[in-house]
Amino acid sequence: MSFKNFGKTLLMSALSVGVVLGISSCVQSYSVGYLYVTGTNTSATNNNGILSGFKIDHNKGLLTPINGLPISTGGSNPVRAVLLSGGRFVYVLNRGVNSSGGADCSAADPCQGNITEFAIGGNGVLTPQGQAFFPQGQNSERMFTDGNGAYLYVLDHDSPDNFATTYNASTNGCTLALGAGVQTCGDISAFKIDSSTGRLTAVVNAQVTSVSGQPLTYFPVPANPIDFLFLSNSILTLSGTPGTGDAVFPYSYSATSGQLTINQNSSQPLNIGNGKAIVGAGGLVYVLDAETLTRTVTDNGATTIVTAPSWIFQYSLGSNGALQAINGGAVAGDPTLTNPIYLVQENKGKWIYVAMQGDNTDPNNTQSGIEGFVLDPSNHQLSTLSGSPFGTGAGPQCMLEDPSNQFIYTANFNSSTMTGRVIDQSSGVLNPLPGSANKAYQLSGPATWCIATGRTS
Repeated sequence: MSFKNFGKTLLMSALSVGVVLGISSCVQSYSVGYLYVTGTNTSATNNNGILSGFKIDHNKGLLTPINGLPISTGGSNPVRAVLLSGGRFVYVLNRGVNSSGGADCSAADPCQGNITEFAIGGNGVLTPQGQAFFPQGQNSERMFTDGNGAYLYVLDHDSPDNFATTYNASTNGCTLALGAGVQTCGDISAFKIDSSTGRLTAVVNAQVTSVSGQPLTYFPVPANPIDFLFLSNSILTLSGTPGTGDAVFPYSYSATSGQLTINQNSSQPLNIGNGKAIVGAGGLVYVLDAETLTRTVTDNGATTIVTAPSWIFQYSLGSNGALQAINGGAVAGDPTLTNPIYLVQENKGKWIYVAMQGDNTDPNNTQSGIEGFVLDPSNHQLSTLSGSPFGTGAGPQCMLEDPSNQFIYTANFNSSTMTGRVIDQSSGVLNPLPGSANKAYQLSGPATWCIATGRTS
């Protein structure tokens, strides 16, 4: 009897170990989401757009390539990708090429881009949906969807009226929308998204009509748009030419029609001259500026006058899209890094991370990295995070927090890599992914943007 009981004990122990090992194995193989990266095929300027993808391991944040990817983006020079709410479709904005097939897009030699749609299938596989959609303007730069996934918006550097052979104030959309004397402008192209198929249908501008009574096909914004942002039923466009002064122009947004309505007569000057991005986080607006300025700053309770090569400016959003500067909201970038291009507030709202691109003409790009800040919830002020800055690949082009809110990833232009870091949940420090201090995943060419979805079925 005692031998039988002992045998049963051994058997139960073995079964227990097997169950534990089986659970561990399942846990280790579980994907918390899919990460997709747009880019070009090689470091050469052949402009072939590709879409790569990875499965994200929920335990360690390690990445595994998705079978069947990369695939073509369906156009040249992909610059943005967005994920439709619910994780069913991916849209890629391809900027296109100029008349000689190059990537140097300008008003004198414009690029005509397109938007391509992909369905997300099992195991993260992407399937092209065939039809391409075209923005109203040219030299497209940015793209996002509204919070409900009902409308998609594209920021075009040059509106259709920029290419008119003659100027007519009574028919020029820039003049009609923005005021007398405004002959050229950028624009926002709007599309309604079919909830079943994801197909796009152009939304005309019912707020502005020409002398013939026809609505504009686009929503004008001030010339030289840089970036735009959807926040609290407002769309804010950052515009300006380096050295001349940047400003933010507001539209109000209708969730029922997708229409944009100008709610102020003029842009709001920011007193900066080289803005790179406008980002919404935690209900605030952040403008990232890549120029050497001297400002009074508050860091860890100390107020000093600082000169730095890059800056983060914080604003609250008032009525009619008005920006209101936060007290102490001028934050200096780390002096060893340059060119801030994106900002992420982690899910718990404790920490802010800023991707610093550095000099994309430098193949080594030692000015790249991630700068971390502690966010004071009482006054929104930022103080430098211990251990910041944190390393990335060379020339990060985008940054995101994964769907499980454990990891931060950057897609890197110069090094053609994806790199990731683990968020220390108690301190906010970004630690290397397990396995290497410089864990990097090679891409087929320079990265341009990245998105992630937690939908894994």
